[in-house]
Amino acid sequence: MKPLKSWRWLMRKRNAFSDGGKCGLKMRQLPFLGVVCTVALFFVYRITNYQHRQTEMDGELHRFNTVKEYHLESRFLHGLPHGIIQGRSDLELRPLWSRSSSRSKVNGFSNHNLLAMPVGIKQKHNVDAIVQKFLPENFTIILFHYDGNMDGWWDLDWSNKAIHIVAQNQTKWWFAKRFLHPDVVSIYDYIFIWDEDLGVEHFNPGRYLDIVKTEGLEISQPALDPNSTDIHHRITIRARTKKFHRRVYDRRGSVKCSDSSEGPPCTGFVEGMAPVFSRSAWHCTWHLIQNDLVHGWGMDMKLGYCAQGDRTRNVGIIDSEYIVHKGIQTLGGSGLPAKKLSNPEDLAKKHGASAFDVRTEIRRQSTWELQTFKERWNQAVEKDKNWVDPFKRGKTYRIRKQQNRFV
Repeated sequence: MKPLKSWRWLMRKRNAFSDGGKCGLKMRQLPFLGVVCTVALFFVYRITNYQHRQTEMDGELHRFNTVKEYHLESRFLHGLPHGIIQGRSDLELRPLWSRSSSRSKVNGFSNHNLLAMPVGIKQKHNVDAIVQKFLPENFTIILFHYDGNMDGWWDLDWSNKAIHIVAQNQTKWWFAKRFLHPDVVSIYDYIFIWDEDLGVEHFNPGRYLDIVKTEGLEISQPALDPNSTDIHHRITIRARTKKFHRRVYDRRGSVKCSDSSEGPPCTGFVEGMAPVFSRSAWHCTWHLIQNDLVHGWGMDMKLGYCAQGDRTRNVGIIDSEYIVHKGIQTLGGSGLPAKKLSNPEDLAKKHGASAFDVRTEIRRQSTWELQTFKERWNQAVEKDKNWVDPFKRGKTYRIRKQQNRFV
């Protein structure tokens, strides 16, 4: 029996040494596993950080795209080396025999601005007067020919320096949405999107922009001469004793404008006939323009949301550089001032019933688009749970602040 017990004792001892060896092996492996985990975590960090930086760089190149569009473009562009990708363009003419635009060397201008207008041949003389004001200030000119007649402009000495785009019976906002994408106009400091029926005898673009820059206006327009034919909002009327103004005071009518007014049409408002946008403001405004609502009705009431901050400060009317709005109904009309077309019977007699019918249909379409735009805005606000109206938030803050004064 004793030899058997001794054998069992030896076997247990051997097993104990064996388990101890395994435990020791495991203990020796722990530092190695720690090093492996550390290295793995380091590589994960580097890869994550690299991907984050790549995302930021791609976002800078394609910052005007939506998130969905960005992912699509990233997939389509993966075959290109990153440094060769150019996400922007411009409207500068490039000579065939030069490496850079000849315009950039003229007069040593460092700034670039853009004037874009829808034009018809009937307003050629007035358009010429407008362009002659802008050319000395190194503006790029782009004309949207809504009547299909481009050949009639070549006798003007500046015409071959302008960009001409032709599309029959299309509006200013239709052209702007399709040809003034923020990526294309990103080199321009200010973008003037004007109607063709404006008198500019008392307007100078250089002095105008000096005021805009000094006052930090992101969205602006020249004031309207009180004798203008077509005035819809009092805030746009020129104040003779001021250089500029940001609000209007008016107790008449359904809308009362006072110091407590915080939105259009009392403050933070410009009208659609002669708006001027900074680069940043246009980036926002372009996305506000609805692709299928070509008349743009209702959009002027929302432009303050693109003012890059407080619309009561960043939107203004320039009084010292003012224009005359002639109110000529050109697109679908007769090309005569609006005051001469105020009587439908006279219009029908002079130009036939068809001309009157066209204007009637255009107004009906514009009214429908206005209602559609309002509905889309309200639906967008309701669906976007993360969006907070910056102006209602500011109003609530000011009300609470005033209430606290009396506590």
